[in-house]
Amino acid sequence: MTPRMLLTKQKQILHFTRTLFTSNHLKRLIDIKGNDEFLSKVMNSDNPVIVNFHAEWCEPCHILTPKMKEMIEPMTDIDLAIVDVENHAELVHTFEVKAVPAVIAVRDGLVVDKFIGLVDANMIENLISKLVQKL
Repeated sequence: MTPRMLLTKQKQILHFTRTLFTSNHLKRLIDIKGNDEFLSKVMNSDNPVIVNFHAEWCEPCHILTPKMKEMIEPMTDIDLAIVDVENHAELVHTFEVKAVPAVIAVRDGLVVDKFIGLVDANMIENLISKLVQKL
């Protein structure tokens, strides 16, 4: 590869990365950093939020999380919050997370549904449906 081709390729990658990280769907993904952020971005959110409790060492989490991102990505009215159980013991205790992956659906500060473990797309779709139902 010539230096000119390499520079062109680098520019293409940079453009793709900028586009990816400024697109709307990634703004809907919340990587929880602490309890205050959880309160403001999940419990007090105007949008319904799916909270994914996961761990880096959890193989099923590495399957479920990308699947959930893919399913939620086209939606404009649902957020996805990721909580690393290793770093947020208080949230794990509060929501009684006993195993990972554990997923809860929160609307208007209330848990409306949940599931534990690796589930199929239908189960995720059911969770999303319950979350977006009008009261």
